[in-house]
Amino acid sequence: MPGRPRPRSLAAALGVALLIAAAPGCGSEESAPSRAPAEAPPEAAPAGSPYWVDPESDAARQVAAWEAQGRGGEAQLLRRISERPMALWVPGDDPGPAIRRAAKGARAAGRVLVLTAYNIPHRDCGQHSAGGAAGATAYRDWIGAFADAVGDARAVVVLEPDAVPHIVDGCTQAAHHEERLRLLSEAVTRLKGNRNTKVYLDAGNPAWIPDPMKLVEPLFKAGLGRADGFSLNVSNFQPDAAGREYGARISEAAHGKHFVIDTSRNGLGPLPGGGHESWCNPPGRALGAAPTDRTGDPLVDAYLWIKRPGESDGPCRGGPAAGRWWPEYALGLASRASQ
Repeated sequence: MPGRPRPRSLAAALGVALLIAAAPGCGSEESAPSRAPAEAPPEAAPAGSPYWVDPESDAARQVAAWEAQGRGGEAQLLRRISERPMALWVPGDDPGPAIRRAAKGARAAGRVLVLTAYNIPHRDCGQHSAGGAAGATAYRDWIGAFADAVGDARAVVVLEPDAVPHIVDGCTQAAHHEERLRLLSEAVTRLKGNRNTKVYLDAGNPAWIPDPMKLVEPLFKAGLGRADGFSLNVSNFQPDAAGREYGARISEAAHGKHFVIDTSRNGLGPLPGGGHESWCNPPGRALGAAPTDRTGDPLVDAYLWIKRPGESDGPCRGGPAAGRWWPEYALGLASRASQ
């Protein structure tokens, strides 16, 4: 639907690709890939990042598979993804095993775990990433299990991408608004009960809700006052500068709350010309600034790779289902990256 920026993923399946370019476009909006210079990223060498790198990610497994096939050049490019920290999108059935595995690895490495909680009832308005918990009780149980599994591990949790913006844009039915805001608020409280957990409520991106003031009241109803801040640009392609400006406007109206920005795929900005589903597997995009907490902006706590680069946005432009690993697309993002 117009203005809707993107779905995200819950799990990824390993695939071995035989192609190295992103799938060709299927609509008139897909002009030649943009070659405009990317916004200069901050200094963010992986060694300087405080966040955990998952050695079992789909990107890491793809690197190993390509090396075994003698595709060393492609494997080397894909290390631009596999050797960078990415958020773990926690399963919607039992969150415990995945979180405990990751938390164990993060503790051993002395790093911070980045997690995405994406299981709110009536998720994604029935679109590509539809699903979520069966109801309020199921969601409370899931968030409780999520928080228990995190325990005292140092963690950053991005809470329910889309959930608040879909209230603001009317995509989520009005009958579900009150319950959703209450569940989000309870989730913030539950997660913040863990002494080392930071929580950021999702606030969409500048291209989705043009007037950021429309987000402030529902964000506070969703628990922003107790959260560490809000997240922007999750799974989208808006430039960092646009995110910083947009976030600063929300922060000013939200008593100085800080924010994080998803830079996973915004190295060349959004698809030129926009158009229908321009958020869904757009061609010619690139990795953005590497994850770091050294942003140079006092309001921006971190640049994070919340969307896992290489996971499909949905079955558009030849892609697999939302959240499935798509090595061709991953390689395209990595090959166009400036770092």
